[in-house]
Amino acid sequence: MILDVPELSLVALVGISGSGKSTFAARHWAPTQVLSSDFFRGLVADDENDQSASSDAFDVLHYVAGKRLAAGRLTVVDATNLQSHARAGLVKVAREHDVLPVAVVLDVPESLAWERTQARTDRAFGRQVITRMHRDLRRSLGQLAKEGFRKIHVLRGVDEIAAAEIRYEKLFNDLKGEHGPFDIIGDVHGCRAELEALLGKLGWHLVRDERDRPVDATHPEGRKAVFVGDLVDRGPDSPGVLRLVMGMVAAGHAICLPGNHEQKLARKLNGRNVQLTHGLPETLEQLEAEDPAFVAEVRVFIDGLVSHYVLDDGNLVVAHAGLKEAYHGRASGRVRSFALYGETTGETDEYGLPVRYPWAREYRGSAAVVYGHVPTPVPEWINNTICLDTGCVFGGALTALRWPSRELVAVPAAKEYYAPVRPLLTTAAKPDQGLDIADVTGRRHIDYGYGQTTVPAENAAAALEVMGRFSVDPETLVWLPPTMAPCTSSTVEGYLEHPSSAFADLRAAGVERVVCEEKHMGSRAVVRVSVSGTGDAVWTRTGRPFFGPELDEPLLARIRAAAAPLFAELETGWLLLDTELLPWSAKAGSLIRDQYAGVGAAGRAALPAALTVLDRVAGRGLDVGGLRDRLELRATEIEGFSAAYRAYVKPTDGLTGVTLAPFAVLAGAGVSYAKRDHDWHLALADRLVAADPELFTPTRRMIVDLDDPVAEAAATEWWLTLTAAGGEGMVVKPWAGLARTDAKGRLVQPGVKCRGREYLRIIYGPEYTRPEQLDQLRRRNLGRKRSLALREHGLGLAALDRLAEGAPAWRVHELVFAILAAESEPVDPRL
Repeated sequence: MILDVPELSLVALVGISGSGKSTFAARHWAPTQVLSSDFFRGLVADDENDQSASSDAFDVLHYVAGKRLAAGRLTVVDATNLQSHARAGLVKVAREHDVLPVAVVLDVPESLAWERTQARTDRAFGRQVITRMHRDLRRSLGQLAKEGFRKIHVLRGVDEIAAAEIRYEKLFNDLKGEHGPFDIIGDVHGCRAELEALLGKLGWHLVRDERDRPVDATHPEGRKAVFVGDLVDRGPDSPGVLRLVMGMVAAGHAICLPGNHEQKLARKLNGRNVQLTHGLPETLEQLEAEDPAFVAEVRVFIDGLVSHYVLDDGNLVVAHAGLKEAYHGRASGRVRSFALYGETTGETDEYGLPVRYPWAREYRGSAAVVYGHVPTPVPEWINNTICLDTGCVFGGALTALRWPSRELVAVPAAKEYYAPVRPLLTTAAKPDQGLDIADVTGRRHIDYGYGQTTVPAENAAAALEVMGRFSVDPETLVWLPPTMAPCTSSTVEGYLEHPSSAFADLRAAGVERVVCEEKHMGSRAVVRVSVSGTGDAVWTRTGRPFFGPELDEPLLARIRAAAAPLFAELETGWLLLDTELLPWSAKAGSLIRDQYAGVGAAGRAALPAALTVLDRVAGRGLDVGGLRDRLELRATEIEGFSAAYRAYVKPTDGLTGVTLAPFAVLAGAGVSYAKRDHDWHLALADRLVAADPELFTPTRRMIVDLDDPVAEAAATEWWLTLTAAGGEGMVVKPWAGLARTDAKGRLVQPGVKCRGREYLRIIYGPEYTRPEQLDQLRRRNLGRKRSLALREHGLGLAALDRLAEGAPAWRVHELVFAILAAESEPVDPRL
């Protein structure tokens, strides 16, 4: 026997003790899918046969079942389930999570069940218990359907049980395998002429019958239409709209959702008593002129419509009145009701109409939800949801959304066919309500497209402290730079980091060409600058305003002026720049004084005095040569340490002496530039330098093909010259751009830093170049740093993608917040 079971359902096994339920469950389902009442009795009472613990055991079982169903996982309950109250608890759990309850009954002869029970050492009850169970089973068979089980499979005898096979069936709303492209069309309401015009504008070709009536439409590019419902009522030709849409659906050219108006029409056609309001009388009058066979087809068509559909690998959900995330892909009366009518607050407005609950403002799902139902003059995206009902029948327009391009296409109504009770302007969608603290607090798991990450609650709390007290406006804070890992420790004598290691690292990742960029020793600065100046800001790598308004505003004004030609060239109203602000001392003056200058000053004061004393001691004939050599070496190292940090200390007065080194143009209005190669980014950076050479500093670079030893040698020599002159070093990046992936589609490091030998004295201490210390440092563990760098890089790319898509602020912000939270992870800061 083939037992059809919905992919997402709660399966209750029903059978007397000894019927083979556990054996049947083990054969057909994974152990993690099966919840056994015996196991849960043992869990709460240390005895699987302790019937006094059944109540507590089922409480826990129901809780676990609920968690599984909430996560979209099929769940099987292995218990006798012979009592109606026991089954009622399972049906309740299924309904709470909007999944279908399924009963699988194992009906074996009482004598066989008793024989099996006698053979078990863990069962100690008499034959009368089996007899009573068998009687309860007989009584249960007639009650299962009434109790709410949507599918009931009865296996009679051991042969049927042994021959049974489970076949999973998709829910009717599961069209994840349909990828379109789609043209999703809003509420038509009988406006056939406008529908024909819209289809024509979208590139569809109408197919007409012998009476010249449109009965189908085809698209040369293989697109599929999706109708969000409310095809009928109020407009001049509901039968014509139905004929066209029904033909398209029958030919496989369209998908149709039911609207509340179709639902009401179907109830009337099925002989139910309904109120003849809201345009239904006009539709019934129009149908009276049609062939009765057509009317019968309409009734069957509407009865077969599914409440909502999940399309395109789960990235798109279409429902007439919208759908909360918890209801996506679920099946229940509650889900169907929401999809048809939405949710109301229980109040009425001044027009006597129900006040709709603003579910879209609270939506946080990753799937785009497209719907209609409540007319709005202008469709707009709110938290990845959009309403396409633009009130065509009320004199507005008929609108379609092209998926996946998200392009809106509309045709105006020829006239106002029906006067709205409530003016359209009062129903305009409200804008995104901004950020909610619940979106970032506590432990959170984020799937960001380039990978998945978990943000621990303690990291979120630390990030919230920074974000809440110090950051720029979180809605402005659309990107944070990721941390960067150094190259693999070098084996070249005297060096901890060396270009040969950086080249080897990227070559191992499958990178063929790299750009070696001068690493500026300053402070990372992210700049958002626009034509209008609205929303412009400059912030640090932790999201804080860089200097404060007294300096940030004139700095932004100069950047804005220099970027003016780029706005026009890139056809954007704003740009997001990744830069380094120089000198280091402009922002890190206190850090230099407290952490570095004190060490250098102490060493320069103490060591010469100590050497003088040793010289006097040596003059008296004592052998202190070894000690003196060590102190002289330390003095030399201290001088090198002091020279290293002094190279990045320069006087500034306000913005005088401050320069900015741009090296990436990250995004503009509606676009991410992460996939552009570094030649493109650096060419735009050079344009900024040329526009204001006093403010902007160029980024020197070399491009190296990693199969060319001569080019590698030249880049190494360039790095040696650069660092000998006091430069920090270089960053070696995949030339192809920020979003470079390996052969398996995984992100590679956006860049590895290769710092100069003298600069690293600041990081590892004055004496780090001693052979014994270098040997120890070469064993440093880079794995955690590299993992963190890749994670933050992926989160940043995803934030740029969402920003380009026009995603709501909270979806961008949760990724930026996760980057900031990741900075709380314990990683060696010297890396």
